[in-house]
Amino acid sequence: MAEDQNIGHEQRQIRVGKLEKLTAKGINAYPHIYKPTATSETLAKKYADLAPDTQTEDVVKVAGRVRAIRNSGMFMDIYDATGKVQIYTSKENSAPEVLEMLDMVDIGDIIGVQGTVRRTKRGELSVNTTEITMLAKALLPLPEKFHGLTDTDTKYRHREVDMIVSPETIQTLIKRSKIFESIRQLLISKGCLEVDTPILQVIKGGATAKPFVTHHNTLDMDLFLRVAPELFLKRLIVGGMPGVFEFARNFRNEGMDTTHNPEFTGLEMYLPYNDYNDMMDLFEEIVRAACLAVNGTLEIEYDGKKFDLSKPFARRSMADLVKEYTGVDFMAIKTDAEARKAADDLGVEVEDSADWGHVLVAVFEEKCEQHLVQPTHVTDHPKSMSPLTKEHRSEPRLVERFETFINCKEMCNAYSELTNPLDQRARFEEQVAAREAGDEEADMMDDDFVEALEHGLPPTGGLGIGMDRLVMFLTGNTSIRDVIAFPTMRKKQ
Repeated sequence: MAEDQNIGHEQRQIRVGKLEKLTAKGINAYPHIYKPTATSETLAKKYADLAPDTQTEDVVKVAGRVRAIRNSGMFMDIYDATGKVQIYTSKENSAPEVLEMLDMVDIGDIIGVQGTVRRTKRGELSVNTTEITMLAKALLPLPEKFHGLTDTDTKYRHREVDMIVSPETIQTLIKRSKIFESIRQLLISKGCLEVDTPILQVIKGGATAKPFVTHHNTLDMDLFLRVAPELFLKRLIVGGMPGVFEFARNFRNEGMDTTHNPEFTGLEMYLPYNDYNDMMDLFEEIVRAACLAVNGTLEIEYDGKKFDLSKPFARRSMADLVKEYTGVDFMAIKTDAEARKAADDLGVEVEDSADWGHVLVAVFEEKCEQHLVQPTHVTDHPKSMSPLTKEHRSEPRLVERFETFINCKEMCNAYSELTNPLDQRARFEEQVAAREAGDEEADMMDDDFVEALEHGLPPTGGLGIGMDRLVMFLTGNTSIRDVIAFPTMRKKQ
């Protein structure tokens, strides 16, 4: 490692020397502007029919980062946002100032090149150099291996370097953008409005999660970074909006692994006059639209498994799945103590104070989730675990809630939203009691939200999607860090 650092230092010094030479000649190696007239993509399209060994008189200006230098600079590959352009410089026919600038170019520099378009005998579309402009002199060398970074710390801490040497990283981020745009257009087509809600919140609410806390100096009060935008979005429905959605940056002070980052993007939407059955239909529609946007097909492979997203997703109640995979019918269990004993018999650890609902969820997570490979809506969750959800129409211990699992991972969470203000206040009071008993993830009392409900919230379906996980699935990535441009990293020592 020390040897690599020494080599890197030596290379930097050589590049700094070239920068000093450019400066001495009055050349600004970091100019204010440069206007390319063509890109790799536009050249490829315009000259698709240009025959091999053909020289045109067409003059173009291209720009990009130098990724390869061959034959002492005779050939260079520069990359722009659309792909590669080969640059040819004839040492016999080029002006002295062109050759002088060529000697100042290193791999990693960003340059502009003016020249004429040709196709070589080997069929490579090229630009014959008549002028080279230094646009950004790179003082640090790129990693030697063009197939990408092997040092994962550098890969995620210096994403810009990873993007330069790993084209697949850029493609993933491009696909991420297309996924967001496809969903945005779908929801707008349904009459929904995209909105923004506060990130700094007085009360931690909207999800069961441990928040980050910050302090506002002027107000001299602590604030929470939002764990979810839910309560504010539902207040907009109270106000009369036809349907709202937000691509929300959320923050949860919890562990990190391949599917969790403390800062993440959630999509939340609320549609009046809908219920959780409608949200199941909507989520399937969203997944299909996003998949087509980046894959062009609904049949994809992920993590070595095949998925046909054109098929309706399975719909199974949580209790039914637990019964299938454990043989225990929790709907036949009447008391909390019986539920805890059933968990103990199954080898599932639960708190001594756990109620029936907490036990059911614990057993489901440990015994069932690993079986949910193909898309499955897991419906009808325990009431005690869902303080913002309407009671089930036929079973008072349950609520109308579902989570969708794909490849054994939760992708979304959705409700028939609780609209009764008296019921909501009672649920919040239960959460406050749990919080006072030591549950840091329990909700707080939100009097403003309850007051909003007292003005009347129509029957409403709500849906929250973990966008980073959805992008992982649709782009073939198995780590959340690969689909976030700048994932959270431990402070470098």
